[in-house]
Amino acid sequence: MSLLRVSGLYKRFGGLTATDGVELDIEPGELHAVIGPNGAGKTTLINQLSGELAPDAGTIAFEGRDITALTVHQRALAGFSRSYQITSVFPEFTALQNVMLAAQAHAGHSFRFWRPVAGEAALIETARAALEQVGLSHRTDVEVAALAHGEHRQLEIAMTLATAPKLLLLDEPMAGMGQHESEAMIALLAGLKGRYGIILVEHDMDAVFALADRISVLVYGRVIACDVPAAIRGNAEVREAYLGDEAVAA
Repeated sequence: MSLLRVSGLYKRFGGLTATDGVELDIEPGELHAVIGPNGAGKTTLINQLSGELAPDAGTIAFEGRDITALTVHQRALAGFSRSYQITSVFPEFTALQNVMLAAQAHAGHSFRFWRPVAGEAALIETARAALEQVGLSHRTDVEVAALAHGEHRQLEIAMTLATAPKLLLLDEPMAGMGQHESEAMIALLAGLKGRYGIILVEHDMDAVFALADRISVLVYGRVIACDVPAAIRGNAEVREAYLGDEAVAA
């Protein structure tokens, strides 16, 4: 059974069809990349998958259950966790505190209970484990304002992992990174691959082709191809619509 199955998904904004009959299947443990030019509808698609935007038609099934009508929070409880193109963290808190807050919010506690909950061993253990997964165990007590850009992105992924996800929706995790930071992020995602289902929306083609099990190419809201990386590289329609010279780069 697929972890996620998207069938006939449509979304229109006035005369613009942003999602045009999208079909998508994600297998357990698969890293599935979604690529396409600017304006292709990638963020609109991810917003529908996460529950932030209701589709006009179509269904979204997670582990065989129709979740099309579920809220963002209900999907999070089911096992969805999303990171955003722009990192959202509390800069005045430490890395550990940020991850603890994410775990606390997922458990349904209000932030006003921060002080009494902060001492709970289970919450601290969950946060430390998530930071270790992303390579930030040595930065637990550092205020987020003092972290580098790449470390911010690592921290945001740690915050998603602290919610015990089954599926990660990662929106441009390498945005704004230099070469060294991008290489570190690729290594991090490679370590998570197989342990979680991952949908990766990314413009860095080196990362996409290094990481993806399969790639879906979105153009004007429509999936024009879905295949393994080697087949996507050699697909003439994809090359013309998006990849260009990148398709022949080995």
